[in-house]
Amino acid sequence: MKKFTKLFAVVLSTAMVVASFAGCGSAKGGDTWKIGGIGPTTGGAAVYGIAVQNGADLAIKEINEKGGINGHKIEYNFQDDELDNEKSVNAYNALKDWGMNVLVGSVTSGCCIAVAAESVNDNMFQITPSGSAPDCIANKNVFQVCFNDPNQGIGAASYIGSNNVASKVAVIYDSSDVYSSGIYQKFAQEAANQPFDIVSAEAFTADSKTDFSVQLQKAADAGAELVFLPIYYTEASLILTQAASAGYSFKFFGCDGLDGILGVENFDTSLAEGVMLLTPFAADAADEKTQHFVKAYEEAYGDTPNQFAADAYDAVYIIKAAIEKANIEPSASVSEIGDALEKAMTEITVDGLTGEAMNWDANGAVNKAPKAMEIKDGNYALIQ
Repeated sequence: MKKFTKLFAVVLSTAMVVASFAGCGSAKGGDTWKIGGIGPTTGGAAVYGIAVQNGADLAIKEINEKGGINGHKIEYNFQDDELDNEKSVNAYNALKDWGMNVLVGSVTSGCCIAVAAESVNDNMFQITPSGSAPDCIANKNVFQVCFNDPNQGIGAASYIGSNNVASKVAVIYDSSDVYSSGIYQKFAQEAANQPFDIVSAEAFTADSKTDFSVQLQKAADAGAELVFLPIYYTEASLILTQAASAGYSFKFFGCDGLDGILGVENFDTSLAEGVMLLTPFAADAADEKTQHFVKAYEEAYGDTPNQFAADAYDAVYIIKAAIEKANIEPSASVSEIGDALEKAMTEITVDGLTGEAMNWDANGAVNKAPKAMEIKDGNYALIQ
């Protein structure tokens, strides 16, 4: 995966924050779909936010070039929340003032939950590409493109067990984060049904996420062959670095939060060789749809897309499918649009980059199959 330079990342993340118009021209208000986006384009989770921003932007440009949705073009406005719940809510309010009638976001679970508590009051249709906590979709107006945390935990345990990846597994997780603790809880439950033992499960918190020597030592003392990391890529890069420095030779396995580890600044990516993760998207897949997306994304943004970019790209096309199914116009009120799209979401099926025949239940959860990937030669490779 190519890395963003600092200059490119800053220019990209700031150039679109105020308002990005993807081929919409000077269309009058009420005649265009105003899609808002929220996520971190600066700070420690910027890899996620920039990918989502770009993935949605690419889909919007493609749709606008083909005439829009039922003849209505799309305007796009992405706001940086810096991975901060309060700033994410502030971004939502700013987008409302702009005239947003559909929201793609927020990118991370905590911010998504905070925004969802506000969007439900407006009945704003909200689809999160990557907010995976179950509470993200606690309200009827919010839907997910990504797998939710329980499914990731169950899927990871099932994959490790059915493929005999390891017989002794340690877990290092963030007990202060809903994403991490939610995955761990379901992983531990499913592990009881699998032919491996959890020999060590050690937590850290947002206030203690730089030194993992204790957690790694306990995993080693317990004889762990594999360490399961249901965490984000920044902390994972520190764990891999510290494990190598201490001479540990664990296998490492994670979920979609590890997607982005190859882009961590100053991280020795050779340490990630052999890391496995479950994710719904592989940039090296040979199908025509993926190849088209990867080529267009690399040409537009100078980087290989990750799962978050693919989820956001799918999110926009899912919105398009729901609007067409509902036959709703952008001149309708936010609440009318919300009602129409909430109903349509349970009636559509979408073939996307991150899943074939994706469909949604009334609770907002998506039904699709995960893919297993391994980092090889500095890239994410699909495990056949």
